[in-house]
Amino acid sequence: MESSNIRIMVRGAYDVQKLRIQTGNRIVANFKAKLGQEPSAAEETLEEEEQEILVDLRRRYKKLTDGVKTFPKQNKFKGDEVISSYTELCLIDQYVAMEEQEATHFKRIEQVLSDYPIFTEFLLQVKGCGPAISAVLLSEIDIHKAKYPSSLWKLAGYDVVIADNKGRSRLKDHLVPKSYTNKDGEIKETVGISYNPFLKTKLYVLGTCFLKVKESPYKEAYYNYKNRLENSPIHKEKTKLHRHRMAMRYMVKRFLVDLHIKWRTLEGLEVFEEYSIGKLGMKHGPEE
Repeated sequence: MESSNIRIMVRGAYDVQKLRIQTGNRIVANFKAKLGQEPSAAEETLEEEEQEILVDLRRRYKKLTDGVKTFPKQNKFKGDEVISSYTELCLIDQYVAMEEQEATHFKRIEQVLSDYPIFTEFLLQVKGCGPAISAVLLSEIDIHKAKYPSSLWKLAGYDVVIADNKGRSRLKDHLVPKSYTNKDGEIKETVGISYNPFLKTKLYVLGTCFLKVKESPYKEAYYNYKNRLENSPIHKEKTKLHRHRMAMRYMVKRFLVDLHIKWRTLEGLEVFEEYSIGKLGMKHGPEE
């Protein structure tokens, strides 16, 4: 029950974040059009240029509402050369409110995390893994069900498809049979992905965070593996982007192994080595 409550909190926080980003991009597109500029295509992210425009809009909004105890009424509003209409002021006010709501959500999540040993004893010490990503891991993974390190890989879509020996994706050949109940109460069969897409996306974000910190064993694992790929005749024909993605997968998988070991140990659960080490005798690390 407690884990499901955290999951609701985390998913809710990211829903607010997504809505805030989409709203921000629409506001930016509106002001770009007003200034005769071309709007950006994406709504799921805020590019650097869009961020700069929003910073300027927030500054102007604060100046226009500074010293005002309540939100100004339309007949009292006096804009500037950018926020010139009352509707535009309301739009910025809506965006600012979303930012504050989002910050409140994540702040409360961070407070809740202090009750979980896997956060205080491990994740808190992992450079690049902040409270938001930690909360995703806690809410999306049931470590009691994840018996092996490969169980986490499969859950997160970081396993390998045996049929073609490729990393798991949304390719047609990678989909698996699934049952569902239709509107008439009948059990039907379909195909779908075998992993948690939300978890997979956030783990990729975590990987990019590892690469941004100054020192990290996972960052080191990325560059060591990437170097091996670049010097291997087998991977010579692969593109730079392909090798980067392979190294990212490897890095995240190394993190998931460490997370699995530490988490199950803290929970008093049996810990199993990953298959490549326990069964095949392989080693993972700088010396590999």
